[in-house]
Amino acid sequence: MKKQDCVYMLECADGSLYTGWTNDIESRLAAHNRGTGAKYTRGRGPVKLVYIEYLPDRSTALRREAAIKKLSRDKKHLLIASHPGK
Repeated sequence: MKKQDCVYMLECADGSLYTGWTNDIESRLAAHNRGTGAKYTRGRGPVKLVYIEYLPDRSTALRREAAIKKLSRDKKHLLIASHPGK
């Protein structure tokens, strides 16, 4: 079974947001919560998945991740609110 590329946002225990991409969201989320995910999320756990967007391929996911990272915190929260469900 082919895993699907996606962009995701996490809310860390300190209230900060982290944006990343993966093709295996369950494993990646578990890694973040174990403290073996991104350097940014280490020590900021536990993290909670607040946004996920599935994309057709890695290239598209990486471009979308870069675009989301450029958004202000307020615009990221608007994106989360406008995308119900995970």
